[in-house]
Amino acid sequence: MEHFQFDRDSLKHIPKNPGIYKFFDPTGLLLYVGKAKSLKNRIASYFAQQNQHSRKTQKLVSEIKTIEVTVVDSEFDALLLENNLIKENQPKYNILLKDDKTFPFLVVTAERFPKIYSTRKINKNQGTHFGPYTSTRAMNNALELVRKLYHIRTCNLNLSLDNIAQKKFKVCLEYHIGNCLGPCEDFQSEEDYLDDIQQVKLILKGNLQPIKILLKEKMMATAEKLHFEQAGQIKDKLALLETFHSKSLIVNHSQIDIDVVTIIYGDQTSYLNYMKVELGMIRASETVLVKTKLNETSQEILEYAVPILRTKFDSHNSTILSNTSFELTPVDIVLPQIGDKKKLIDLSLKNALLYKHEQLKHKEKIADQSDRILVTLQQDLRLKSIPRIIECFDNSNIQGTNPVASMVYFKNGKPLKQQYRHYNIKTVIGPDDFASMKEIVYRRYNKLILEKKMFPDLIVIDGGKGQLSASCEALKTLGIYGKIPIIGIAKRLEELYFPDDSVPLYINKKSESLKLLQLIRDEAHRFAISFHRDKRSAQSTISVLDEIPGIGEKTRNKLLNTYKTIANIKKLDTETLALLIGNKTAERVIEHLKKKILNR
Repeated sequence: MEHFQFDRDSLKHIPKNPGIYKFFDPTGLLLYVGKAKSLKNRIASYFAQQNQHSRKTQKLVSEIKTIEVTVVDSEFDALLLENNLIKENQPKYNILLKDDKTFPFLVVTAERFPKIYSTRKINKNQGTHFGPYTSTRAMNNALELVRKLYHIRTCNLNLSLDNIAQKKFKVCLEYHIGNCLGPCEDFQSEEDYLDDIQQVKLILKGNLQPIKILLKEKMMATAEKLHFEQAGQIKDKLALLETFHSKSLIVNHSQIDIDVVTIIYGDQTSYLNYMKVELGMIRASETVLVKTKLNETSQEILEYAVPILRTKFDSHNSTILSNTSFELTPVDIVLPQIGDKKKLIDLSLKNALLYKHEQLKHKEKIADQSDRILVTLQQDLRLKSIPRIIECFDNSNIQGTNPVASMVYFKNGKPLKQQYRHYNIKTVIGPDDFASMKEIVYRRYNKLILEKKMFPDLIVIDGGKGQLSASCEALKTLGIYGKIPIIGIAKRLEELYFPDDSVPLYINKKSESLKLLQLIRDEAHRFAISFHRDKRSAQSTISVLDEIPGIGEKTRNKLLNTYKTIANIKKLDTETLALLIGNKTAERVIEHLKKKILNR
């Protein structure tokens, strides 16, 4: 079982498997839970011909922002899981199944001469539970069938050894009409009674072959005696057994409390699915993508990731089912090969595989979208090649103080922050944006030439004709002018300037290529401003401490490393500060900072 998340515009990627779906509003509130034999078809029906839907459905659809789907093995499992989720989450658009009722179970009690009865609540202390049944009628038919095939008591008497020995009870009408053999008066031994109970459990578990053989023999015997009405009744019971379904992988109480973990291993990326099973019900599930490190094995990934997932879902289960062996003390790791446990492994692997396919589709979609935008940008700017690598420059200063600059690096339309660069302006005095731009462009590409590295496919300058001309001069000095396409983007009207062309280019304001250029320009501006702010703040802090007589570089650094900011130092008293720098120095610092406050 696994959740996959989609935008409402990505319906084509929803799988066609059976399962349940959940609708969420923009705030993440769960609106509705539903089941489907084909998730893709069912969800698509909400968004097709909406004018034919009821007002309630139209309102629901208008609020949907994201969709999560959960894949299961069958429509029956989807029905059970839908019921569990509605009971647990109470979505506001789910009217049915909101009451406190759940699917019924049959219980074989844990006592001498066990009884069999139906219940809607799970209490493992009661005995062994079988089910759930999606139809109360089917459950009652099964219970009636069991009681007609075997002599199971229906009374609530305490049939202890002492009570029977003391003959506290008398047989009731059930004994006289042949439905009970009278264990209350010791007319039936406990051993014989438990033999019947074991056969009942086999039937409820789904092992129907022995009882089918018995019914067929009885049907043939009654038919030979020309008791056709009785034979027809037995035939009906046999037909009921043929359609009898007592177990589900979603709610299977033979599994009790376990975890299920499977992994699809890859050289670069692995996909891990985790399921938590409590009282036989899958309570939580998640698939995660794990970046595989160099030479890292699937066992190492599981040993690292499983404890994190168990902690996240507060699991203390002592057994983990998996498709790969690994070590995790004090937990038992089991690799099932057959049976219900293997079905859980298969279901977990199915969801891990679906998640992998969805991730690959998402990456392909992003790559296709990026390529489309870059091709559009190439056409708009009339470039010879697709601008996969774009570098953008911006500078920042306030009245010429602390002049700095930045360069941001975009690859395939996405920022690559490890390639970002900060620059302190070294050769320019005063507020000269043109000269500052010329310096940083020169320094950037002079370094690439010296290191024999590749040039970008496009250079973007944050500014108009002046900044662009200064940048071109730097490229001419390096002898690479004309080898790298370069443009300037002005903020006022989003004009695009080209070298030696006084007429700017205007791209449609809704164009994806212009939005990409704006994103790159804004990122360069943000990066430059943050660097300028940090530098100005650091210089301000240092200058205040440098004004204090007797405070050298060593003491200043000790104060800043310990208390980080002047504001924190101002909050201290002399005694606290003296523990770090001594009494006399502490007094000088406190006195100087107080004077600063008074002189404001």
